[in-house]
Amino acid sequence: MHISEKILAKVETLKKTLIPNDVHVEVTRNYGETASHKVSELMGHLGIAIVAVTILVMLAMGWRGGLVVFLSVPLTFALTLFSYYMLGYTLNRITLFALVFVVGIVVDDSIIIAENMHRHFHMKKLPFKQAAIFAINEVGNPTILATFTVIAAILPMAFVSGMMGPYMSPMPIGASIAMLLSLFVALTITPYLGFHLLKVKDSEEHKEEQGLETGFIYKIYKKIEQPLLDNGKKRWTMLGVTFILLMISMLAFGAKWVAVKMLPFDNKNEVQVVIDMPEGTTLERTAAATQDIAQYLKTVPEVVDYQSYIGSASPITFNGLVRHYDMRGSSNTADIQVNLLHKEDRNLQSHDIAKVIRPEIHRIAKKYGANVKIVEVPPGPPVLSTIVAEVYGPDYNEQVRIADEVQKILINTDDVVDVDWMVESPQTEFKIVADKEKTMLNGIVPQQIVGNLTYLIGEHSIGNLYDPKSNDAVDIVMKLKDGDKTSISDITDLKVKGQSGMVPVSDLVKVQRETLEKSIYRKDQKRVVYILADMAGGLESPAYAILGMDKKLKNIQLPAGYSLNELYMNAPKDESDYTVKWDGEWQITLEVFRDLGAAFLVVILIIYMLIVGWFQNFKTPVLMMIPIPLSLIGIVLGHWLLGAFFTATSFIGMIALAGIMVRNSILLIDFIEIRLKEGTPIKQAIIEAGAVRTTPILLTTGAVVIGAVVILFDPIFQGLAISLVFGAIISTLLTLIVIPLIYYMSEKDKWLKNEPVVIKAEPDSIEENLKD
Repeated sequence: MHISEKILAKVETLKKTLIPNDVHVEVTRNYGETASHKVSELMGHLGIAIVAVTILVMLAMGWRGGLVVFLSVPLTFALTLFSYYMLGYTLNRITLFALVFVVGIVVDDSIIIAENMHRHFHMKKLPFKQAAIFAINEVGNPTILATFTVIAAILPMAFVSGMMGPYMSPMPIGASIAMLLSLFVALTITPYLGFHLLKVKDSEEHKEEQGLETGFIYKIYKKIEQPLLDNGKKRWTMLGVTFILLMISMLAFGAKWVAVKMLPFDNKNEVQVVIDMPEGTTLERTAAATQDIAQYLKTVPEVVDYQSYIGSASPITFNGLVRHYDMRGSSNTADIQVNLLHKEDRNLQSHDIAKVIRPEIHRIAKKYGANVKIVEVPPGPPVLSTIVAEVYGPDYNEQVRIADEVQKILINTDDVVDVDWMVESPQTEFKIVADKEKTMLNGIVPQQIVGNLTYLIGEHSIGNLYDPKSNDAVDIVMKLKDGDKTSISDITDLKVKGQSGMVPVSDLVKVQRETLEKSIYRKDQKRVVYILADMAGGLESPAYAILGMDKKLKNIQLPAGYSLNELYMNAPKDESDYTVKWDGEWQITLEVFRDLGAAFLVVILIIYMLIVGWFQNFKTPVLMMIPIPLSLIGIVLGHWLLGAFFTATSFIGMIALAGIMVRNSILLIDFIEIRLKEGTPIKQAIIEAGAVRTTPILLTTGAVVIGAVVILFDPIFQGLAISLVFGAIISTLLTLIVIPLIYYMSEKDKWLKNEPVVIKAEPDSIEENLKD
């Protein structure tokens, strides 16, 4: 941002001193401004999330409770930003998203501590200081455990490998640091603030313990949960419905109700049109095709301006880093940089605009025999193309034939567009060989012919032109007109001076026509033919296009004794057989989802070990972890309702939600066991625990939801927001209902035998029994 500001300031200075008044300077790309806008937008989202969470707590606990939570957030974030500084992180989109991501999570510890202090202060069973200490001790241990389960859910994502690793790692690292610091604040600063701000005046009546059964939440919770606890049939029906919903959610991916994709396209203010004319096309022909496409772009309402680069490379872009657009300098290549209206000033997203303009641009390109691709800014690490097929084999010509077949298959595959391959068209080379006998008879040496032709075909400086008003000299270049050297006959008609005068070159040489050898690409020292394609349509994930290829590839005819193998991760070890290896976005998708899946398994194992170590029990942790799969119901439902892809950020949200939902289970089951140890019957303990813990659980869930809602409309991180919002809501509701039922079914035999048996009988019967 600072560099772009300095450049623009320098341009303004040059306008006053060096740039003439009739020269118009226009900024075509300013990524500093883009970065500044993103940072400002995220800072706004961060502020909105903090205020919204504070209002939520105020509604539940009053303005004093809201103030306690509100003051804990800037303290946590200040310490987190200091940690960023110590780790060498900068404030960028990813690190700021980590803060937005944890807004609803870092307040959870403070909410739980403050809410329990608020509850005990209203109970007035102990003096304020003792009540504060008792309240903190009551929820302190489960809060510490719950915080570490959330960290255990988030931190393993920092170990994602490949190109996405450095891109994603600041988020789990930053979020984990924020969680540790939030725990520190919740156990030190929040109790101090709560003690001074949450005190209840003596004149206020107490509402809690003695009036628990008359409370609104208690009545609602008992009305829902008691029939399920008392009636085994209803209990099993509830569990059966939950299980069916979970199975439907898992089947949604296979049925393509929810499509899987690496990352959705971001809403950028630019697209790029990449034009490849047939090899050997003149610069004038390439320019004509480019101008024709540019004229169409002028008619598109969302296009602000464009810049054409014909026969020369355009300034390097994010895509160009991997696709080597800086090497596009041939007469048959051109690029058009298309700048769009700011995203706030248009209804269509940049990806939708690309889909709209693609058919007409392809129609124009077809007239010129050009291959044209609409290239968008990648949402994640840049790749050679969305779909890349690499063909390996023992014979290069056969590789090219197989690649051509693969290219035809891709062209006829739904949602696959802009198919191309990196195989040069046949090019003719003319060799001019001097006839030694004829040259000797004319008194001409072969070097003389070579020198003259080189001089006439090329460009040569013959002097300088000096202008008194300019400090720089201008070269004077002599060359033939382009129209005078368009064919080999134009060259051989040139004349060379001999003993008897000027002699045509055609009388002195033989012209040999040959086909040039094609460039051969190699990857890890193996010959490879690349086929490239993009995705646009209903299912824009390369996964669905690639996974349906195996049957089609089997129909490709091969030489006797060979087979066509298909690989998805690693290249073949040798070239003894023919192989199609899929790369591009598919490779990154596979690597990221593989690593996130492994991280998810590690998360579950670590959370289980933490809970086992804390409760000294192998069965209870399993009950506490049941909300993890239940969150999938809400996650899938949310993606289906909004028509969104299940992306890598969706998976991140799902993993993070595992720790958050286990936190709720810990708080619920821990309180049930506290009541049981006090001698409360198991059913009553469950009802009381649910009623008492519903408020903090709903508050922490509400904080998570509100913190995620502010990023719900960000194209890249929408999946994360959907997972957190819908997953948290559905999983929390099911946790409050299903977890107590499963706990009751698991532990009832242990606790019911210790409960006193109550016998209801008429007074007369009692007297008779006593006599007996």
